Amino acid sequence: MTQLPPPSSVKLGLVIDLDTCVGCHACVVACKGWNTENYGAPLSDTNPYGADPSGTFLNRVHSYEVIPDEGPAQQVHFPKSCLHCEDAPCVTVCPTGASYKRAEDGIVLVNESACIGCQLCAWACPYGAREADPAEGVMKKCTLCVDRIYNENLPEIDRTPACVRTCPSKARHFGDLGDPDSAVSQLVAERGGFDLMPEQGCKPVNKYLPPRARDTDEVDVLAPLLEPVAQDGKGLVAWLDKALSALPKGGRA
Repeated sequence: MTQLPPPSSVKLGLVIDLDTCVGCHACVVACKGWNTENYGAPLSDTNPYGADPSGTFLNRVHSYEVIPDEGPAQQVHFPKSCLHCEDAPCVTVCPTGASYKRAEDGIVLVNESACIGCQLCAWACPYGAREADPAEGVMKKCTLCVDRIYNENLPEIDRTPACVRTCPSKARHFGDLGDPDSAVSQLVAERGGFDLMPEQGCKPVNKYLPPRARDTDEVDVLAPLLEPVAQDGKGLVAWLDKALSALPKGGRA
């Protein structure tokens, strides 16, 4: 079984703002594109244009309707990928050492040449962040775009995970969560960032920022745009509206 390295002072990871994520899946597309063309084996798709398509993704977005005790219902979009846990059970359960945690920055990776596809890491991960690639016969997971963040051939602005770089609502943030003075650590402290399922004892590095409560008295900014432009229609539209209004309510006779 693989041993975890001593805890590193550098803990690279993501901070995801559930208040500003709009569920557009741009991060999913960017992740799929970058990790198919670069690091490791391509992320395969099975029957992508058929009736039952499926594929391998390192990042997914789930959407939920949340009904609080007080206030209106909210739709929360919840991105999920590997959390790069400090006490990663996927690493210690691996029989070949394919799953490992980097001592220098805490990133959890898979050495695909040593992976036998036994899927023990998927069973051990309480977050469901491991995926078996049926075409390649190996396990896949988020790499934090390790081939981007250290790539000096890229402009500095692009040395960040693809999902962070592409997020249109700036809901994803990347940095060193081991540094209390880093921008991501300050964001977690200011917004009350939390661990996902802390009772599992995995000590995930990635953090989530909670959605803010919605005020029932706040004005709907779209309301003025929904007012009718004209009170009395003219032409074909007016005739069609009148004709449809004259039809029996039960439908055709």
